[in-house]
Formats: sequence, structure tokens, C-alpha cells
Amino acid sequence: MKALQFGEYGDPNVLVVGDVPEPHVGPGEIRIAVRAAGVSPGDAAMRSGAWRDRVPLTLPYVVGLDAAGIVDEVGEGVDDVRIGDAVFGLRLRGGTTAEHALLDAWAPKPAGMSWEQAGGAAGSIETAVRALDAVNPAAAAGAAAGRTVVIDGAAGGVGAIAVQIAVARGARVIGTASPANHAFLASLGATPVGYGPGLPARIDARIPARPVRVDAAIDVAGHGSVGELVRLTGDPDTVVTLIDPTAGEHGVRLVRFDPGGDVRGALRYGAGLVADGRLVVHLADVYPLHEGPAAHARVATGHARGKVVITVP
Repeated sequence: MKALQFGEYGDPNVLVVGDVPEPHVGPGEIRIAVRAAGVSPGDAAMRSGAWRDRVPLTLPYVVGLDAAGIVDEVGEGVDDVRIGDAVFGLRLRGGTTAEHALLDAWAPKPAGMSWEQAGGAAGSIETAVRALDAVNPAAAAGAAAGRTVVIDGAAGGVGAIAVQIAVARGARVIGTASPANHAFLASLGATPVGYGPGLPARIDARIPARPVRVDAAIDVAGHGSVGELVRLTGDPDTVVTLIDPTAGEHGVRLVRFDPGGDVRGALRYGAGLVADGRLVVHLADVYPLHEGPAAHARVATGHARGKVVITVP
């Protein structure tokens, strides 16, 4: 089968489309005929070698952590899907940007969701739910209503999903982004402000009723804002970062993927919001498989509004 892979670490040009053996399911897994696969900053970090110590890889390596497609194999112990079902999900060991891929966690694809949207959905939904639950574990039960959360880096693939989930939970959201993305954030239900140093002052200027009580903050972008986010909330326990390795210097948690968490539950929760019309996966760009290097280069800019997705013929 055809797959997007790299045989050495480097820039996006190390990626090539080549033939690899088809994978087959083990217990607790499903296989899909892939229609689309998302590209995340994590994919770029593995391809570049930035994560080579954190995530050792056997090369050549097929990229991709999330995908959507039609189930064509079901492993032992799996009883919630059948061959022919349309799903989206995650493969924790990668390999989804290919004609066939195994998934460890999945959810039914809502009928109104395009393949491209579904292909880029799983990683961002799981990450957003994990981050929001980390700053307010009771949020899913409705305790987010009336709370104010700042999402720093709110226009990207994860940030835009986090904004919508927080709004769906009843929170007031302040989202940071470049001015070009402020109208986009407003359309998602967030109050937009510019990103970068001086965030508390910009929130003061944007929201005259300050001091607004900021109950929680999430650093999605990793631009060194953690210290200012702590000053906004007044408590490092109410701030998390998804990317800043220096967070511990401020007493802030670096929230990483937990394979023991309820990943399937997070995906099904997100799928329910999509089906209810309360969550939309916004697409920054869509590329065919043979343009995989361009898709990775687009993610590397750090300025994609929404998800970058690769379609698989």
C-alpha cells in the first residue's frame, strides 16, 4: 500500500510516498481504509527529530496520528463497530497517512462531517478535552458555566476546538490570536485579543469591565506566556500548557497525552458535539497524499487557522 513516510529526520522534504506492507489488526484494534489524515505539530516534531529522545522511532516511519475512514478489519474484543462503519480516531504509534491504518481509539463519524474534517478531528478533540478537564475536572458535568477561561493560541487546530468545547460547556472564553484571526475567534464565541507579551494589559483594554475574574488558562501556542497566564488567574494550579517545557518553573503543569485516559470517551464526546452542531472542525488547508511535504511545511509555519489535512485516494 502507499504511505507517506520518512527514512531520516529532517525538514518536510524528507517525506516521500512509498510502498509499505499493509497492517493487520491485533486485539482491541480496528483497521480502516483511510479517506483523510490530519497533520499535527506532533507529527512535525517526530519528523524533524525534535522528539527523537521522547518518542524513539524505527525508521522508515509512516507519519500520522489521526485519521478517518471505513472500517475493514475488526480485532478481537472490539464490539462497538462493524466492517463498513465510518469512523475517525487515533493511532498512538503513528502510521495513519496511508491507504490503510490501524486505530487504537475511535468514534463514529457524524453524518454531517466531511472526511477531511473527520480526518483532522481526533487528535485536536482529545487534546482539547484533556486540557480543559485538567484545569476544571468537573467541567464536563456542567461546572464550567459562568467561568472565564483564557486560551492562548486559540485559532489553530487544537485552540479552535478548545474554544468551541469550552463555549459548549458554558464558559466565557478569551482567546488570543493575530488580528487577522480575531473575526474567526469571535465567530466561535470567544472574545479575541492579541497574543504575545503584555497579555493582561490587552485584556484590560479589550474588556473595560476588568478586573475580569479569569478562572483558568490554557497555553496552546508555547510562546512563553505561562508566567502571564499565572498572573491572570492568580494560581498556577489553574493554568496548563500543552507545549512549554519550562512550565514547571512557574508551578504550571505540562499536560501530555495519557494513554491510560478515556481517549475513546473524549472522541465520542466530541462527535456528539459535532452531531449537535456545537462543534465544527475548521480546515486550514487540504492536500493530496503526494503533497505531504507541503502539508508538513504548512503546519511548520505555526499560523494555520484550523487543521491541515491530507487526503488519501
